[in-house]
Amino acid sequence: MSTDSDTSLLPIDPSRRQVLGFSAAAAAGLAIPALGMAAPAPAATAGGKKVLRYAFQIAETGFDPPKLSDIYSRIVTQHIFEGLFTYDHLARPAKIKPLTAAAMPEISADFRVYTVKIKPGIFFASDEAFGGKPRELVAQDYVYALKRFADPANKAPPWGDLEEADFIGLNALREESLAKRTPFDYDREVPGLRALDRYTIRFEVVAARPRLLELLAGGDLYGAVAREVVEHYGEQIPAHPVGTGPFKLVQWRRSSLIVLERNPEYREMLYAAEPAADDAEGQALLARFKGRRLPMIDRVEVSIIEENQPRWLSFLNQQNDFVERVPEEFITTAMPGGQVAPNLKRHGVQGYRVLTSDIVLTLYNMEHPVIGGYTPERVALRRAINLGVDIQREIDQVRRGQGIKAQAMEVPNTTGYDPHFKSEMSDYDPARARALLDMFGYVDKDGDGWREQPDGSPLVLIKHTQPDQKSRQLDELWQRNMNALGLKIEFSANKWPENLRAAQAGSVMIWGVASSAAQPDGQGALGRLYGPLKGSANLARFENKALDEIYLKMQGIPDGPERNALFREAKRIAIAYAPYKCHLHRYVTDMAHPWIIGYRRPDFWQDWWQYVDVDDSKRKA
Repeated sequence: MSTDSDTSLLPIDPSRRQVLGFSAAAAAGLAIPALGMAAPAPAATAGGKKVLRYAFQIAETGFDPPKLSDIYSRIVTQHIFEGLFTYDHLARPAKIKPLTAAAMPEISADFRVYTVKIKPGIFFASDEAFGGKPRELVAQDYVYALKRFADPANKAPPWGDLEEADFIGLNALREESLAKRTPFDYDREVPGLRALDRYTIRFEVVAARPRLLELLAGGDLYGAVAREVVEHYGEQIPAHPVGTGPFKLVQWRRSSLIVLERNPEYREMLYAAEPAADDAEGQALLARFKGRRLPMIDRVEVSIIEENQPRWLSFLNQQNDFVERVPEEFITTAMPGGQVAPNLKRHGVQGYRVLTSDIVLTLYNMEHPVIGGYTPERVALRRAINLGVDIQREIDQVRRGQGIKAQAMEVPNTTGYDPHFKSEMSDYDPARARALLDMFGYVDKDGDGWREQPDGSPLVLIKHTQPDQKSRQLDELWQRNMNALGLKIEFSANKWPENLRAAQAGSVMIWGVASSAAQPDGQGALGRLYGPLKGSANLARFENKALDEIYLKMQGIPDGPERNALFREAKRIAIAYAPYKCHLHRYVTDMAHPWIIGYRRPDFWQDWWQYVDVDDSKRKA
């Protein structure tokens, strides 16, 4: 699972729809006519290059895979680095296929040994680390890349996934480096990660891992990295990603502009896919592009626009070709009823609306002296808060219908998700919440209108938040909901990366985040509850022996009824102790101008730039 910001969790108060001096309604009404008459469309770059321009809503952190946990940096690295395997970009449900691998792996009957052959003739982009030339990809590059996650010096947020995979000898090598406080020994052979020859790699894990391929298909994190590049750039490596993928980084102004261009050393890759026979959209895309050489565009320019209104206006005014995640406050003017608005449709604007594999959460720090703990009164406090949060109002008023209530941690399109499962996570019942608080001693003892703790000490909830307009709207609903329960709440506003670091360190009380699935396996969501992942995926710092045992058991069981039963039991434990409030699964709407051709929203993968084309003849000057 990857974590991202969610700054639009709560309702928009009509009296506070002012952003940069314009109202949301005025912004939509004034900007849309500009499509046809005001701002001229940017021309293609010199030489007739095909350029894709769009904006991220959250700043990147860098481009060194072991250091990454945010989705926006990983969108970039997915287009630079390549895993052994990837996802078919048109197949629904998800389907894994070879990328740099010559074929699907040989897998032992006990799911412990995976042997992979790499295609010869694949090259890293030329770089000064290679003397200004390209260098051929070899099996040892994947061994080195995975070892980097185990190196304590990298403090890799995704290390938990590799630790759980448990490649024979890798965890021990990391522990030895930690215990002796010595540099990680990259030259030590690890039995579970071995290059058998120049083009053959063997993975061997301690116990059965039927879904190991999903890990190896994550090129954004686990793509091949050349040791020469890391050693050449040292501390500057986050600014110098060098991979075998279709694009290379050519310009980076931190938190402002990211520019990538076609990798001139990229091998011949042709557009191919296997959409389902009844997938009309997928079949049409395949018929149009089959056999085209990838990538079909020459350059990608990504700006960072954190505020929703200017990001939306940059699209309407044709300064950007594409808008990912149309802000909820503009959804009714952009795609009312799920259809592109007539005034946009006249200009050829395309809309793409899907239910994503993600979840919006509020976490409670289980080690915090006020909100945390496992005693009945602390459990009652968290469950009462959960019952007092009005999710339907959030969906109707803020999301403009762009979401469905979440019943548990598992997300749509993954194993473990059951659309028929119902729990109290989706209930809004202030009366029951107040009764729970009364029953467990959270009452107003001093008559000031606010509840105290059972021992009479003050009770103040502190929710971490971000200093932006959407977060302020989020805070207003929390304030309203907690006031109705007699619970005093205060807010601590910080930049999102600062809140993430604080949550990882266990120094927040309450914080709201969104989490996206990176793989079809739903067990990643349970990592938010698995004790040994405290401080990484498990930001709530939840510990429960029964859940931990379920988590470990699930790793070695193939998908099926037995594993589904374990998912259900894990859900019940999480709902009972309430270390999180599960809010909703989001519908996401992306939009593109008519000259962007071939877009289809990815699900568990982030690479799509190479699969779209730009038709400059459709731009309106």
